[in-house]
Amino acid sequence: MEQGYIKITIDGKEIYAKEGQSIVQAAKDSGVFIPTLCDFKSLQPAGTCRTCTVKIGGRFVSGCTTQVSYGMVVENESPELKDIRKGLIEMLFVEGNHMCPSCEKSGDCELQALAYRYRMTAPRFPFSFTNRKVDASLPHLILEHNRCIQCLRCVRGVKAKDGHELFGFINCGSNIEIAIDSEDPETQTESFAQKAMDICPVGALLKKGSAFQTPIGERKYDKNQIGDIT
Repeated sequence: MEQGYIKITIDGKEIYAKEGQSIVQAAKDSGVFIPTLCDFKSLQPAGTCRTCTVKIGGRFVSGCTTQVSYGMVVENESPELKDIRKGLIEMLFVEGNHMCPSCEKSGDCELQALAYRYRMTAPRFPFSFTNRKVDASLPHLILEHNRCIQCLRCVRGVKAKDGHELFGFINCGSNIEIAIDSEDPETQTESFAQKAMDICPVGALLKKGSAFQTPIGERKYDKNQIGDIT
């Protein structure tokens, strides 16, 4: 075993992980899929969506915020965990207003793709049908609050050149929502809109004039299930 690596077990499979890695990172490096919505590339883990929930020593933990340790035994694909993840996905659908057939992100949406993977049909929870607005006031970006799952990817990953945040939260409790600093000159650019749309896992942030450019059947998850190792 190379120095700086430790051995852990995920669903009976022994893998070697770098010290300091999260469970999600270690699993990904070894070709093991753990679903995530809020985790994204090099962003600091937030643990907001909990779709990466795994079980260690009888305890449920978030895989993106829990670091590996030597000899760790992780449950990832048990029926219990699959049902928990399915329930979390169902809650995200009923809490928002997700009209997948007409959504510009359909076929590229990570939430939709996870719903297919976990065979979500009719959610077990009642729909909230919350009345939310669409903000198209910026020159190049649309903020569709109906689809926002509050994963914080935009808050953590889309910042100004000097490092200050361009996205943030306003209100609290069930009324909490994403807001954009519309007075900052950097939020008026096409590059800002493109970065925001690319980092959003759903169709909540859309660059104007870019919708439906890829035909149905050729989008990211039209042919390959999310988590497929290709």
